[in-house]
Amino acid sequence: MAGFSSVLRRTYLTLYNWTVFIGWQVPHFNSYVAPCSYSDLVLISVFDLIMLNNCRFQVLYLAVKTLRESGHEHVYDAVEKPLLLAQSAAVLEIFHGLVGLVRSPITATLPQIGSRLFVAWGILWSFPEVRTHVLVSSLVISWSITEIIRYSFFGTKEALGSAPSWLLWLRYSTFMLLYPTGITSEVGLIYVALPYIKESEKYCIRMPNTWNFSFDYFYSALLVLGIYVPGSPHMYTYMLGQRKKALSKSKKE
Repeated sequence: MAGFSSVLRRTYLTLYNWTVFIGWQVPHFNSYVAPCSYSDLVLISVFDLIMLNNCRFQVLYLAVKTLRESGHEHVYDAVEKPLLLAQSAAVLEIFHGLVGLVRSPITATLPQIGSRLFVAWGILWSFPEVRTHVLVSSLVISWSITEIIRYSFFGTKEALGSAPSWLLWLRYSTFMLLYPTGITSEVGLIYVALPYIKESEKYCIRMPNTWNFSFDYFYSALLVLGIYVPGSPHMYTYMLGQRKKALSKSKKE
């Protein structure tokens, strides 16, 4: 029974990692995929949603293509749907950590995925005024390259039991450049959005109301920015520790 559970776990994680890997980088195949509305998608599981839309997850390809052909102002419009789907699908990784499917601590997974979801949905999707900023391009490219390497690494590891040394090195080295560029882009976009958040009062709850409760999205965004101050060095230090451990283990083997 334990052996069957192990095979089932590895099969699921292999499919999950390679599906999202495809989602982040495959070229444009929309003309070959049957249209599917969001109202239809809510009737199926998140994992099935990923499987049905894997040919639409084309974030890196579309970002680079649009950046070259039309400029940074149009990057978000080109990648919006696949970006939001890919980032939303990452919520499964929190579940994986909670139920013990992966060894990654939830304390490392939750802040990273939470911050990305906040930027993707709470900033870019919610405030169109920010979408044409040049930082959107650096954000999307940093996220995309990071995820392509990460998902291909774990997909290979789960499928074959190990990953090639070059892929291991990429997994635990490229973050040294891509993490700062991604974090800088996230922080920058939240900061750029602050005036629009304050002016629009979107998502704010004002008193008086039935619940006798108030909420200010502007101050929540400021709080998120504040969390980046201790959170970013902590995550970077954590990844440096993981890099040292992984590469040292690889040399011994």
